[in-house]
Amino acid sequence: MTVLEYTYAGFLPWSLIWGAPYIGSLVIALLWLAGYRRDLVYGVISALSIAVSAIISSIAAFQVFSEGPIYSLAAGEWFPWLGVTVGTFIDGLGAVMALVVGWISLLIGIYSIKYMEGDAGYARYFFFFTFFVASMQLLVLADNLVLLFVGWEGTGIASYALIGHWYSDEEKAWVGRPGRRALGRQMWFEPSHSAVRAVLFTRIGDLGLLVGIAYLFLVAGTISIPELASRPDFWISELAARGILPLLLTIFTLGALAKSAQFPFHEWLVTAMTGPTPVSALIHAATMVKAGVYFVLRFAPILIAGGIALGSNVLVVEGLRDYFMMLGVLGAVTAFMLATMAIVSDEVKLIMAYSTASQIGYMFLGVAAGGLLMQELEKAAGGVFSGLAHLVSHAVFKAALFLIAGWLIHVAHSRFLDPMGGYYRYMKATGIALWLSGLSLAGIPPFSGFFSKESVLKYVSEAHVPVLLALGLIGAMLTAAYTLRLILRVLHLKPVAGADHGETRPGEAPRLMLVPYLVLSVASLVMGLFWGLLSEAYSRAAELTLSLGRFADLAFKLSSEALVATSLILIGAFAPYFVYYLSGIDTRRLIERGLLARLHGFLYDRWYINSLYYMVFVDGSSRIINALGRLDTAIDKLYHSLIPGAVSSLADSVRSLHRGRTDYYLALYLGSTALAFLLALMEWG
Repeated sequence: MTVLEYTYAGFLPWSLIWGAPYIGSLVIALLWLAGYRRDLVYGVISALSIAVSAIISSIAAFQVFSEGPIYSLAAGEWFPWLGVTVGTFIDGLGAVMALVVGWISLLIGIYSIKYMEGDAGYARYFFFFTFFVASMQLLVLADNLVLLFVGWEGTGIASYALIGHWYSDEEKAWVGRPGRRALGRQMWFEPSHSAVRAVLFTRIGDLGLLVGIAYLFLVAGTISIPELASRPDFWISELAARGILPLLLTIFTLGALAKSAQFPFHEWLVTAMTGPTPVSALIHAATMVKAGVYFVLRFAPILIAGGIALGSNVLVVEGLRDYFMMLGVLGAVTAFMLATMAIVSDEVKLIMAYSTASQIGYMFLGVAAGGLLMQELEKAAGGVFSGLAHLVSHAVFKAALFLIAGWLIHVAHSRFLDPMGGYYRYMKATGIALWLSGLSLAGIPPFSGFFSKESVLKYVSEAHVPVLLALGLIGAMLTAAYTLRLILRVLHLKPVAGADHGETRPGEAPRLMLVPYLVLSVASLVMGLFWGLLSEAYSRAAELTLSLGRFADLAFKLSSEALVATSLILIGAFAPYFVYYLSGIDTRRLIERGLLARLHGFLYDRWYINSLYYMVFVDGSSRIINALGRLDTAIDKLYHSLIPGAVSSLADSVRSLHRGRTDYYLALYLGSTALAFLLALMEWG
């Protein structure tokens, strides 16, 4: 395997892909600080700067696919002693990622112009929104790990501000059912609380990423991504010789696991729904959580190349297998676990949040399968790029679903499912969009979500790890079930228990909001209908990706595994129809008591993981702090009470022997002398 050749020249300053949104956010900030009050201008500046990014990323993708990868320096060495440059590196993977981030962010930004209308923090919202997009583009196109980390942290800062945008913490912005507790811990969260949770969870992972970057530099002598890819056998063999290869790779990947909300870091994403709905769409579809997937997509081919070059080194092969198995297990567990939570949730955005973490689990699962198949290079390339294919499919249909959710919540005046129902008769365009994007999430053919998910499961099957395949298949069935449950309840069933539509009759969203999610939902169908062409494009991207350079077979082929997966998905999709339409089962009565009630509570309360985190880390830390406080009090009492008291008592006792009379002192002296003399005589005798 060889590193791809790339060109340093280009007819455009490619750094504008990430530079244009940064400039846009700067202009917004300056106008905001100057007190400019025409809100619409902020939204237009944001959309225009992101449009520039999207257009240039399209031109870059065309050049990459026709001429090869691009390497463009915006500035020379930033830190000479580290060799850090400000460079833009665009290969097959980078080109696809930049397209996804640019165009989906643009549609979400256009939607936001109307959605955020009248909001007191309109300018602040668009500053951080645009900054978010810029940081994500920098992250996916950075030529070195330090620049990547700058973009990485930029997305973290922006996510904190956007998740906590409504920091006044009004109840309408909460996530979770107010008053509900699990194991004594609250299960509802305010925006300010959720923003802090997002920072804490992701920063734990970021520390691991920093440690990995530092150690890689010490071993490899470079933090340039192309240079790391040019000689992976050198630094991989060195890490294996030191006996830390799987450990360091795991530490290095902690940032990706946390950013992409994989177990055990998934809890931050669940409560990030407190931000405005377009923020949820941005985080879940185009930025933030996809950053972690991009990271493993970027480094998995490099590790695979090193593993092939060092195929005779048992330590390397076993170390890499252990690492990819860890990725696969965490991805499969997350895909299954979060799907079980979504099946019982009664909040629209929360269902979609569970779904995001679950679907990202499939992306990690595909990459892991590629790593486990490293000895068969074409299968390895297929596994890795099945993860990318599902990332693209998910970005399209999940952006549509969240934007639709924003309008549904506005119409119902509630984030809960119960007041919603029968909306299809009032908003057919929105209903069609929900069906199209929902069926893609469910994995129903011929939508793109079916083909990309089937690609992942195909390569997981090739890897011959039955437990990973089983969890993936069950997760796919559950995904179809909770998606159809959501669609049926919102569009075709009546509201629950007398809940109504709110003060006004439902209707279609304004065009500035309707068009973006219609475009995205139709795209999820079109991508599926033309999957043959799309799979060829992914294959070309794989050939143009650093350290991969091989054909990735993502074309759909009818097989026993595909039939099993499709059958389970269809069963999952039919189940809600049977429960809600055919059987007449009152599901609420069913879960009022007994085993089903306990199981429902366990899943609804997120397997009690959130509560356990608070019990162990928050309460545990409080107990340690309280114990230290008691120790400090004891030490303070020892130094300021017990010791002075003892010294004072001793002084009083000594003082009582000295009454100021010389005859007493003389008698004591003579008596002591006589006793000493007597003892001496006895000793001599």
